[in-house]
Amino acid sequence: MAAAAGGAAGRPWRVIPRPVLETVLHNHALHPRVPQPLLLHGPRGVGKSTLLLNRLLPQWSEPPHYAAFVDFLHPAPSSPAHATAAPWSLLADTPPSLPSLRLQLESALEELTRAAVLKGAVGSKDVLAALSRSHGLHTALSRLAGPAAGRGRGTSSVPVLWARAVLAATSSARGEDPTFRIGEGEATNCSMEETAYMQEAMAALRVAKELLRMQEGWRKEALREMNRTGRFSRPLVNSATDWPCLLLDVLSGAAEVDFFQPKLVLNNVDVLKRATCEDETMVPATMYHDSFIWRVIALGANEQCLPVFMSTSDGYYSSQAFVDFGFPNIFISRETFGWTQQEAKLHMVSEFFSEKEWKVVDEILGTNPRHLSEIYMLKQKASRPEVLHDTNIEEIVDTYLAHLQLNYLADDSLEILDDPAAVAMMEACSAEIRVEPSRINIILMATCNTWAKLPTLDERSRLQVTRLCQENSLVSRSDLNEPGTIFNSMVWN
Repeated sequence: MAAAAGGAAGRPWRVIPRPVLETVLHNHALHPRVPQPLLLHGPRGVGKSTLLLNRLLPQWSEPPHYAAFVDFLHPAPSSPAHATAAPWSLLADTPPSLPSLRLQLESALEELTRAAVLKGAVGSKDVLAALSRSHGLHTALSRLAGPAAGRGRGTSSVPVLWARAVLAATSSARGEDPTFRIGEGEATNCSMEETAYMQEAMAALRVAKELLRMQEGWRKEALREMNRTGRFSRPLVNSATDWPCLLLDVLSGAAEVDFFQPKLVLNNVDVLKRATCEDETMVPATMYHDSFIWRVIALGANEQCLPVFMSTSDGYYSSQAFVDFGFPNIFISRETFGWTQQEAKLHMVSEFFSEKEWKVVDEILGTNPRHLSEIYMLKQKASRPEVLHDTNIEEIVDTYLAHLQLNYLADDSLEILDDPAAVAMMEACSAEIRVEPSRINIILMATCNTWAKLPTLDERSRLQVTRLCQENSLVSRSDLNEPGTIFNSMVWN
């Protein structure tokens, strides 16, 4: 066993596909409509995004399957086939803005709806039916239909106003929205009747978008007042998610086996909850997040919805979301925690650790794949002269635990520590009032971003660490003003 571990020096950590998880996700996607969204939850770095991007999305993007992929943590790719997962170390620390994430979500659903129109799966009547289920349309349609709507009150019913508004949108360049227009060469194999049907559906979607934007604009002052007073109004909050939820409703109604099977994949959905918004006439990010997810759940429960996959590393979704949203089985949840002893052996863990090392790691950290790969990385770098810990596995684990503790103190959402044993250990460590001097050197050498994490400690501990650093010449006074520049080459580089 030890010989095998020694022979693994310099070898990259192996990533073995998890066929059971892949099969569960793929089987869920084969249904055109489902009663619940599916939540894929697990720690960062275990391969959730890689599984979706490299294994599943290519299959879900081949007709009759169509997939809209939204990664709230990365810029939107041109298509799911071009999406890639950036390393966590290259991500920005500041959360994105809610308007940008909202545009990203809406654009992905608009492209999916456009594909449905070009397949002939969505028509003008489908859009009107979805709108009529949850919106009052008469006043807004009267404005969109033009002056002719004011003549003859007996004929100004909603269907008549809708037909006039769609006709006006078909014969004009209203909105100048290129998404809902038929481009050159896209309908060459269609008859004139089919092309006219598609053009009418595109115009209907433009009218629906403009109508909902108009109704949202009427509520701006009410939203400002709601934000100022801290009150809550469900109709006001839902006005921000009316457009994406309308598209979901339309697409769900158009889904059909072996003809048009759309899917929506929301990667890092927790980022939507933490987005920033400086516009007082918009709902806060947490309300937008809750409104959208709640309406997806309601659509699935009442009418059945197209398959919606939500991937996240935030512990909120596995421990608290079911309380906030009302009942335990609100999501179909697939947890991706650690391996069992047998699974770890199947993944060739014994080739990377000796039997003695494996017992220490398993007893302290468990078999979380991310912890194992990072412990192995530290073990590989232990022989470098700039690294201050030795090759002893206990010393390596102590260094890694210090790194985890600082990350835990900086982020109370438990995104990184989803392993229950590690969470309990870190909670016990973080409950200390002050940092013991014997542990400070381990903490300082444990992470390349140490100085940015230390301000999360209490004032007494932070001053203690600063004084010790200066006494031992670990850091110069000039470095105190440059967070993130300290100890960049001690362990991780």
